[in-house]
Amino acid sequence: MFSKVSTCGLSGLDGYHILVETDISNGIPAFDIVGLADTSVKEARERVRAAIKNSGFEFPAKRITVNLAPADTKKEGSGFDLPLAMSILASAGIISESAMEGYMLIGELALDGGVRPVAGMLCKALAARELGFKKILVPYQNLNEVSIIEELEIYPVNTLKEAVEHFKGIKALECCLNETLIESVEYTGKEDFSDVKGQKNAKRALEVAASGGHNLIMIGSPGSGKTMLARRLPSILPDLTFEESLEITKIYSVSGLLPPNSSLIKERPFRSPHHTVSSVSLVGGGRHPKPGEASLAHHGVLFLDEIPEFSSKTLDVLRQPIEDGQVHISRINGTVTYPCKFMLVAAANPCKCGYYGDPSRSCTCSFRDAENYLSRLSGPLMDRIDIHIQVPTLKYSEIENAEPEESSREIKKRVNAARKIQLERYKRYGIYCNAHLKGALIREFCKMDEEAKRVLRAAFDKLNMSARAYDRILKVSRTIADMEGERLIQARHIAEAIQYRALDRKISFY
Repeated sequence: MFSKVSTCGLSGLDGYHILVETDISNGIPAFDIVGLADTSVKEARERVRAAIKNSGFEFPAKRITVNLAPADTKKEGSGFDLPLAMSILASAGIISESAMEGYMLIGELALDGGVRPVAGMLCKALAARELGFKKILVPYQNLNEVSIIEELEIYPVNTLKEAVEHFKGIKALECCLNETLIESVEYTGKEDFSDVKGQKNAKRALEVAASGGHNLIMIGSPGSGKTMLARRLPSILPDLTFEESLEITKIYSVSGLLPPNSSLIKERPFRSPHHTVSSVSLVGGGRHPKPGEASLAHHGVLFLDEIPEFSSKTLDVLRQPIEDGQVHISRINGTVTYPCKFMLVAAANPCKCGYYGDPSRSCTCSFRDAENYLSRLSGPLMDRIDIHIQVPTLKYSEIENAEPEESSREIKKRVNAARKIQLERYKRYGIYCNAHLKGALIREFCKMDEEAKRVLRAAFDKLNMSARAYDRILKVSRTIADMEGERLIQARHIAEAIQYRALDRKISFY
């Protein structure tokens, strides 16, 4: 007998329809899977055989041929186990193929017949809806992950036997409806800006960066508070929109990094890879391409501490993703694209020993070594960082100051207000903040008064800025104007944005 069951495969974040076709015929008992199946799919033969037997059903002692169509695309992962088993049972006459029409089946099988969760379920469920399916059978542990999807009947299943009884009409599975949309949540981390003494200028720069989604680098001596400030940045980042949250959750779902029984990710990610990270780990890749740290930081923060210690080759692979907001990974089997609109936040010492220009301690580096330390960061990469700031060493009087510092809660209120203006302004363009502006949109929305134009022209000529630096000053100025509720960019906004280009001005760090 012949049967077919629908399931889903993944290419990057995009799902595509796969038809599991099974034929059972007389002959020497065999179980073959064709259709460009990788090792994990071919191993499903033993999992399916044991799961069917241990669920109380008889595994057909005949020639079984399974085709995964379309046969010209590579199939990988363990999510085909459940549809494979159901297709075999349908061909064996244990259940009716017609009962599974309109369903998409996804799940990994345990040897005892249990149904285990699979990675990328959210992407597969979204693809099922786009392909016109109205019903989907998923592992129970993936239920919360897919319950946010509207217009889709979700049937969670714990065992193969439950799935068979559902389609035989013995005991129907409970249909679960979608959840409500995302609600804003309070930051749950312990780090707060009220812990940071002094550093008014650095705090202001971080607030500007958070308000507009801008890239930022902090330069200062060891112990000046660079890492402390960066790790508190998530506490002032704006609330996620539903669309942003969905995009992040899809990436974490494909990577298999969603916590068990979790739904949408409701906090912006903060990723901090060690400086020994490889270029593949940073931007993604591998034999079967997976998202890297850049994509896992999508709509959040990618923090590179001690950035000059990273390999120059590794850092330079970030140049195109920063510019494009996505990374393209090409392999012999095809090309996948992962989004990576992150805030790059970096920290660096001014020299190898860390005390070049420090008024309180002497630098032990040679003048040439001290001058060349930051030159490990290529010009094109630094051009893509909007805000360069110096973080000076605190004085004793600042450390001992008993006056309370402003809390993250208060700063976040201003950040949310500025980001709300941007969301409203760009809602027709599919972007979320000023940092994502490009080309004609910069000219349209970053309009200056005459005095601001004169200030920017003078700075451009004096500092020999690139066209990219010019655009980034405009975008930072637009954010500062939004923070003040101004429609036009004014001279003071341009002046502050220029002050955030310390490395362009090539001045002493202190």
